[in-house]
Amino acid sequence: MDGRLKRLIFTGFVFLLIAVAARTFVVDRSYSATAMRAIKARADITDYERTTIAIFDRVSPSVVQVADSPDERDSDEETAIKTGTGFVWDTAGHVVTNYHVVQDAKALGVKFASGDVRKASVVGVAPTYDLAVIRIENKGSLPPPITIGSSKGLKVGQAAFAIGSPFGLDQSLTSGIISALKRHIPTSSGHEVANVIQTDAAINPGNSGGPLLDSGGRLIGVNTAIFSPSGSSAGIGLAIPVDVVNRSMGQSVYVVVD
Repeated sequence: MDGRLKRLIFTGFVFLLIAVAARTFVVDRSYSATAMRAIKARADITDYERTTIAIFDRVSPSVVQVADSPDERDSDEETAIKTGTGFVWDTAGHVVTNYHVVQDAKALGVKFASGDVRKASVVGVAPTYDLAVIRIENKGSLPPPITIGSSKGLKVGQAAFAIGSPFGLDQSLTSGIISALKRHIPTSSGHEVANVIQTDAAINPGNSGGPLLDSGGRLIGVNTAIFSPSGSSAGIGLAIPVDVVNRSMGQSVYVVVD
C-alpha cells in the first residue's frame, strides 16, 4: 500500500471520527433540553418524614393567620398592616396569639387553613407575657383545639416544629431542635419572661403567636421573638413556654377587654 492510499485512509478515518463526534454534539444540543427523562421510583419516605407530615396534617388546620383588617383602616393611614399567627385554643372560638400582634389593631381578621376568613375581636391580653386571646365572631364550625403538651421536662436537642405565617406566607412549616432552655426575654410591659425556649427552627416576622410543637404534635411554646441582626431568621427563635400559657389561661391573669 503506497503512502498516498495510506493518507487517504487516515484522512477518511479522521473525518469519520469528526462526524460521529459532531452527531453526538448536535443530538445533545438539539434534544437534551426537551427530551423526557426516565423517572426513577421514589424510595420509601423516612420515619422522620412521616412524623413531620403527620404533625402538619394534624395541627395545621388549628393554626390561623391573624391580621389587622385593611377594610377597617382609615383610608389615609399609611401604617403597615401587622400580621401574625395564632392557634385555636378551645371549642368556644378562642384563639391564642402574641399581644404585640394585636396591639393597636383596628379590626382583626383570622384566616384558616381552608382559606376561610372571619372577623375576630380581642377579649383578653396579658402584656406581661406578650400573650393575647381573641375570639372569632360567628365561629360556626371550627378546627379542633390544638393539643396541649408541657414545657416541663423538655430536653435540649429534641425535635421542635413551628407552623406560622412568616412574611404573610400562611401555613408554613419549619423544623429544628430545642437549642437551649431557661432563656429570658423582656416584654413591652417591662416584665421579663423566664424559662423561655430557644429553637433553631426558622422563625421570621409573621410567625409571632404561632405554635412551637414537639415530635408528638403537642404545643410546647408560643413563638414570640427572634435574635437577628438582619430582622430575619438567624437560627435563634424564642418561644413562651406552654406551661406559662396554660397557667395564665387557668388563673385568668388576662386583662379582660370590653
